[in-house]
Amino acid sequence: MLQTWILPIVLSYLIGSISFSYMIAKLTKGIDIRNHGSGNAGATNTLRVLGKLPGIIVFILDALKGMAAVGIGYLLANGEMAVWMSCGIAAIAGHNWPIFLRFRGGKGIATTIGVTSILVFFPALGAGILAILFIMVTRYVSLGSLIYTASLPIFIMLFDSNSSVYFWLSLVMMVLAIIRHKENIVNLLKGKERKI
Repeated sequence: MLQTWILPIVLSYLIGSISFSYMIAKLTKGIDIRNHGSGNAGATNTLRVLGKLPGIIVFILDALKGMAAVGIGYLLANGEMAVWMSCGIAAIAGHNWPIFLRFRGGKGIATTIGVTSILVFFPALGAGILAILFIMVTRYVSLGSLIYTASLPIFIMLFDSNSSVYFWLSLVMMVLAIIRHKENIVNLLKGKERKI
């Protein structure tokens, strides 16, 4: 129980808690990224505050956190699918509420993409293409992020009707995304959301 459940989930949460946005902002500009732009420690705010290259680097590293968490679950849980998924959720929770930054982190979309690209590649690809199209048309990253997590369960059902476990996992991810994007949703409805 300790090695196959608790240890990988705790490790995944700690990996998720590593904020590359915070670290890169501190190293390059000597600032706390959470005190600038949207106040979010994630790839989009890094893009806005520091520029394209740092934003891309943060996005990739945050996605790799999600992949690493699933890998930890795979290595330590003896093939137990539920642990892989729990590790993915733990990494997203760590990114959103990092213990190293007093639980004030990002919104978890890049990490979610990392998790889902490992667990459900083709549904993640479909949801990703749809999200990118929405971002290109509207220039709202937050809307694209919400589209990604909202459409993922649909794509899972379309691509693999037997993946009920992954379907329920995707609903948890969608709820986490909605919780972290509450302010964005309000701004979208009011027409006040920032564009890229």
